[in-house]
Amino acid sequence: MSETIPFIDLRSTHEDFIDDYFEELKDLFHACDFIGASSKRAAAFEEKFAKYIGVKHALGVNSGTDALLLALDALGVTRGDEVILPAFGFIATADVIVRLGARPVFVDVQPETFNMEPSAVEAAITPRTKAIIPVHLFGQTCDMGAIMAIAERHHLPVIEDVAQACGATDAEGRRAGAIGTFGAFSFYPTKNIGAAGDAGIITTNDDALAEKIRRFRDHGRTPVGTFECIGYNSRLDTIQAMYLAHKLTDLDDSLLDRIENAKLYDSLLAEVDHSFEVRYGERRPRIERPAVPDDLRHTFNLYTIKAPDRDRLKAYLAHRGIQSAIYYPTPLHTTPALEFLGFKEGQFPVAEDCARRCLSLPVWPGLKRQQIQRVVQAIREFLENNIFA
Repeated sequence: MSETIPFIDLRSTHEDFIDDYFEELKDLFHACDFIGASSKRAAAFEEKFAKYIGVKHALGVNSGTDALLLALDALGVTRGDEVILPAFGFIATADVIVRLGARPVFVDVQPETFNMEPSAVEAAITPRTKAIIPVHLFGQTCDMGAIMAIAERHHLPVIEDVAQACGATDAEGRRAGAIGTFGAFSFYPTKNIGAAGDAGIITTNDDALAEKIRRFRDHGRTPVGTFECIGYNSRLDTIQAMYLAHKLTDLDDSLLDRIENAKLYDSLLAEVDHSFEVRYGERRPRIERPAVPDDLRHTFNLYTIKAPDRDRLKAYLAHRGIQSAIYYPTPLHTTPALEFLGFKEGQFPVAEDCARRCLSLPVWPGLKRQQIQRVVQAIREFLENNIFA
């Protein structure tokens, strides 16, 4: 039997620098410079990250979830407020809103990009709306030109959820995380730039908001040591910052590898199946590949196709020794933890269709051409030997 193709190979993401990193850890344990709020090493990473994104401030926190939570809190989101976000994505984007007593207001997504539909955002704005959270899903930026125009018309702040899209750029060449009021990044190990554990960072160009985040992440502590607000214990550990500094050096090269892998998938999958079916009122291929506008840089944190009979296809790939993953099997508005919000099945049909049909294939840097060919060959075999339900 052929060797298993993993969905992601984390070891390959650090094998080039791990020996140097271990040597640096010896110095760290002599210096005992462990905690991010006062760590010179963590501050050095924050400075490099801010420069890479193109912002004035980058403030390390302990997770991408906390990056969202602290950003919302800094904007004053509280009980009775509403925050607009897409109905398709990870629960963290919604649960931080609930934690502050506010109400998530979901909007549907675009069938081609999986990202929030700007026209739906404007339709969802009410007098209680306090912020908009566009999620740059799977590695591609939302239509930030349209979303920022809507936000400006309604005087609303924008928090970009950049968990899966570090390094992506929009139609104007701006990096994700440098466009809205805040950028919220996750450094979970599987992300474009992943830590050796949990970590996150918040980006902004607003000096006053940056100072709020500095205090929030350290229990509300001021530079002179007093506590002037109720804050959080959410600091970027130096051990993670040092690891991430190595990853940042190689980030663009690793993204190019992801992009080349995605291009190979595109070219091979284009030859696999030429049949169509009617969805969203128009003819679409049975196997839909990710759509990428020419003026965007998709970083392919995930290479996600849409296929009928997705679960059987996933099982067949596993039988052939190929790992794949489903992001996400349940849209947020029907997730059990959020049922109390009162949304119903059928309200966001595109998000629901994505949840039924999405399947993410291996695309990590270092994936070999022959491995991608083997994945596509298995998909071809499935299509040729199965009748979709």
